[in-house]
This record gives sequence, C-alpha cells and structure tokens, in this order.
Amino acid sequence: MEHNKKILIGYDAKRIVRNATGLGGYGRTLVNDIIKRNEQGLELLLYAPDKGRDELRNRIAPSPNARFVFYEGPCRLLRDYWRMRGIVKELKRDNVRIYHGLTGELPMGLKASGIKGVVTIHDLIFMRHPEYYNAIDVAIYKWKFRVACKEATRIIAISERTKHDIMELGGVPEEKIDLIYQSCNPRFGCELSQSVVADVKKRFNIPARYILNVGTIEERKNILLAVKALPLLPDDVHLVVVGRQTKYTRKVLDTARSLAVEHRLHILCGVDDTALQALYQCAEVFVYPSRYEGFGIPIIEAVFNRLPVVACTGSCLEEAGGPHNLYVAPDDTLAMAEALKSMLIGAEGRNERIAGSLEYVQRFRGNDVAAQVLDVYAKLI
Repeated sequence: MEHNKKILIGYDAKRIVRNATGLGGYGRTLVNDIIKRNEQGLELLLYAPDKGRDELRNRIAPSPNARFVFYEGPCRLLRDYWRMRGIVKELKRDNVRIYHGLTGELPMGLKASGIKGVVTIHDLIFMRHPEYYNAIDVAIYKWKFRVACKEATRIIAISERTKHDIMELGGVPEEKIDLIYQSCNPRFGCELSQSVVADVKKRFNIPARYILNVGTIEERKNILLAVKALPLLPDDVHLVVVGRQTKYTRKVLDTARSLAVEHRLHILCGVDDTALQALYQCAEVFVYPSRYEGFGIPIIEAVFNRLPVVACTGSCLEEAGGPHNLYVAPDDTLAMAEALKSMLIGAEGRNERIAGSLEYVQRFRGNDVAAQVLDVYAKLI
C-alpha cells in the first residue's frame, strides 16, 4: 500500500445497517476486522441509502478511520437509483480509490469513473434454482449480477462452489476471481454464564435435549427433512428451529402434526444475539439440511460452539463443515435420522468429530479473512 497518503476504500453498507443476519453479518464482521488490523492507515467510508437500524449500525466499531455516508433520499426509488448509479459521483467527489460491493452488487459506471471495483458474490442460487424465487426477482438479480461482473476489477467468491458458479453462469475467467471463505462473528464460541443460559431456556421454554437449526424457514432450507426424522429419534429429543417464517412454515407444522411430533418441534422468531448464542451452547447437534447454499455460515457458528453437524449434500456444505461432520442426501429421511443419532451426546466418536471440526474451521477466523481481503485491495492500489 502507499504510505504517507490516505487511501479511501468505499463500501456498500446498505445491509450493514439493515440486515441483522446473513449478508449484514458478513459486512459488519469484515469491516470490523479490517478496522482492527488497519496497519496501512486506510480510511473506510460506509455508504448507505439511509441510517437503517441504530442497533445494527452501532455494531461497527468506533474508529477515527471509519465513518458512514448516508444518502437519505426521499423515496425508495431514488435510494435504489443512487445505489445503482448516482453513488459514483459521490465516490469520485470523496476520492475513493476502491469500492467494495459486499453483497453482490456494484453501481453502473464505476469502471468508467476510474474507481477500482471489488464485489463479494455469496451465491447464485437464483440462477441454479430459480424455482425458489418469483420471476421478477430472478430477472432483477440476474441483471445485477451481470452489471457486477462487468464493473468489477476483482470478484471475491465465498466458496469454491460459488466460484465455479460465477465462472460457469457469468462467463468470468478464473484469474479475475479470489476465493476467500466467509468469516464467523467472534462472539460464537464464547461461553455464556449459566444464569444467562437458564434465563434464555426459560424464556423460550426450551427442552433439556434438542437438535438446533438456524435459518429462514423456507423450502430451499429443507427443514422438513429433519422434522420427518424426529419420529426415528429418542422420544426426549426435540427440534428447535430459529428463523424467519414463510409460507413453507405451514407445511412444516402440518407434517409435524401428521407424524405426532408437533410437541417436539419448537419454532422461534425474533431471537436476539445473546439468546441465539445460548441456544447454540445448549444444543446436542446442529442440523442444516439445505438443498443449496453459497456457503452455510450457521455451520461454522455451530462448530465454534462445539456442536457436531449433520447437513446435506449437493452444494457447498462440506466446504463449510469439513470432513468430520456428516452429510446426507436432501430427501433421505432414514439417513438423516441415523446421522443425527450418531451425533447425540454419548454417541461413539462424537467428541473426536467435534475436535476435528474445531481444528478445520480455524481457517474461517475473522482476522485471516480480513488479511486476504486487504491483500486484494493492495494489488489494486
């Protein structure tokens, strides 16, 4: 990097200030890690169409070298236009050298302005499995993907699976793509006090023994497979599902009722960070039966909390969980039940699987990811 001269890096911070999990978590974790190891004296400008949620915005660590820039347009249409085109004028005005689209988007005209573009692409599920989206959304996402590929100087893929999808579906040459696995929020793996854990379990009426799942309750996430496996597990083992509900939730509940296991299924929404950490801490197994993912960060969170994982084959979940966890076909109920049984407390080899997984996921520690992203920036300066 250049010395004795401030280098300004801009970021698309829309989801940093709006999304509590997923893409928002990725952006906040990465920016905070870069702030912590900012030896080069970079100045980080976080561009957002509005202030979003105070609680999320305030998760960015205070730093003299990082600040938000808000557009505050009067309507959504203008704010969307600003993100996709109008922002380029502000980036030039602010002397931004590199603009990083943290969630698969870059503004039109970025390359022509002389500003280097970096974009992180998390997944191309809307192209691999358009049946999970409405047609209008698919068309918009495809257009944004094409724009991002055109405007980007470098593309960051968060998994080998996503890298290959970018190459195949976007026609992007391999040499333009950097593979940098997603990091995990450092709070995962930090043990909470027993009083805090007890309060959370009481508040949500959590049973003594349970399998945990975290993620939007939608068809692609396939939690129905774990519900179907419940009757084949010990009667005192429950399933706790944490995530935003969709129409698919009705199908999940109806199936649980038909199998007479509805009393063993607990669906929770609006779970705060501390409560989620407590739920990870007390579970016996983490289940993630998704049919297709770009990476699968909840698996990493679970392993850092010393949970064995059962997930599904077909996308990239083996990349996230490593070889010590178990993976089954997304429609194989019997295999799912057998895998979950073999991961319950007291099962032979369980502790060895956990130890091996913990060693594997050290590669996803936040500082390593920040260092790799900073290397991408350094090559563009």
